[in-house]
Amino acid sequence: MSDITSFTEVMARSGLRLSIRRVTRDDRALLKDFFEGVSLEDLRFRFLTAMLKVSDEQIAIMVDVDHKQTEDFLAFIDDGTLVGTAMIATDPSRERAEVAIAVRADFKHRGVGWTLLNHAAEFATAIGIKTLEAVESRLNQKAIEVERDSGFTVKAYPGDATLVIVSKQLR
Repeated sequence: MSDITSFTEVMARSGLRLSIRRVTRDDRALLKDFFEGVSLEDLRFRFLTAMLKVSDEQIAIMVDVDHKQTEDFLAFIDDGTLVGTAMIATDPSRERAEVAIAVRADFKHRGVGWTLLNHAAEFATAIGIKTLEAVESRLNQKAIEVERDSGFTVKAYPGDATLVIVSKQLR
């Protein structure tokens, strides 16, 4: 696996150039500013709860990852602006992983989420994960459409009609 601070350069389908790297403990302020640019609706979809802002405690959890079972990726544009994040959390057996993505409101519909989802799937495949999943609100049709476009299937979430599980077999 590459150095934690190295960047992967990718091109979104829109032509937007992104630099993606893993989160570090020094990224607290960067993430705090980033989440202020995420819409309230997207915060609700990302965290599956209504919130006005991401707490300092939640940000601390995002930057204090073990880089073994959890990984957070940050996507930047050329001027250094953080425009998207992707979190992957693996189960103890490393058979399955959950992914969650957030994109700044002013960078939606530019391929950032799609690019991060595919980056997360490539990373999960490289570390041996067999199934990548996301728990989504049924109302988050745009994200579900992106996931379907990336080869994910959708099924009902057991015991909660407001949610779905999208999953992709990686191997």
